[in-house]
Amino acid sequence: MNKLSWTQAINHCQQAGTGYVIATVIGAQGSTPRDTNCKMVIDPEHCYDTIGGGQLEYLITQEARTLLTKNKTAQVFKPMPLGAEAAQCCGGFVTVMLECFAASEQQVVLFGAGHVSQALQQILGGLACRVTLIDNRPEQIPRTLPANCKSLCVDDPASVIDTLPDNSYLVIFTHDHQLDYSISKQALCLNRFAFVGLIGSDTKAKRFKKRLASESLSQSLIDTLNCPIGLPELSGKLPMEVALSIAAQLQSLFAKADQSPAPQATTWRQIKQAIRSAEQTSPLVSISE
Repeated sequence: MNKLSWTQAINHCQQAGTGYVIATVIGAQGSTPRDTNCKMVIDPEHCYDTIGGGQLEYLITQEARTLLTKNKTAQVFKPMPLGAEAAQCCGGFVTVMLECFAASEQQVVLFGAGHVSQALQQILGGLACRVTLIDNRPEQIPRTLPANCKSLCVDDPASVIDTLPDNSYLVIFTHDHQLDYSISKQALCLNRFAFVGLIGSDTKAKRFKKRLASESLSQSLIDTLNCPIGLPELSGKLPMEVALSIAAQLQSLFAKADQSPAPQATTWRQIKQAIRSAEQTSPLVSISE
């Protein structure tokens, strides 16, 4: 059990871009461990606060994590006869509403922990995305990172590319041009990322693309390399100015990718009907996805 309250946990999960479920006891009959309106928050790794502990909480946590694997916004109702289903001696009956909030689908991977990267981390910390910072220099990785950012220190950053999720957004600005090239080439060859961006001048872009062509990469793949990275209309050479240009480009891509319609609102009549049906049949009842 984590020490954060359920209200603090919601804020923590939102800042981190992590999916989470709010479990609320909306009905309690007979002898129950907690009254109605008590809440807890469940994410893929932790539980915050409590709805009574014991087998009840264990089963609700399992249901919540099953929802989280689907990574879709949804509401479900779980009726729970504590004696028959949860094997708790209090013997009452509770109905728990599970509200699932999907994790951010935008995965940004920063190859390099230099000045521009550190400035970009500050900006991305306020956006709806999850960030992985990769470098082979432990002294360069900041001790404190935004809540939605984690770090990975490996001898060969290019070796990580195969493990990255599909549709990730890659930003490449290491301290080594050869490493930049290796990462760019491997990322392009996999051809499964939403964005491969490389910091550098027009001259660097031409040299890299000519070299990629000499190694038999197709022109269509080479054309997907974004170099120079960032929005051209946002000029400036200071680390924060460059980072702002990159962040603006990423945010515009996030907006284009997020075309999923908002979930339909659930009416009070639907809620009452779902609860009534749940109490009669005792399955997990889904209201909206």
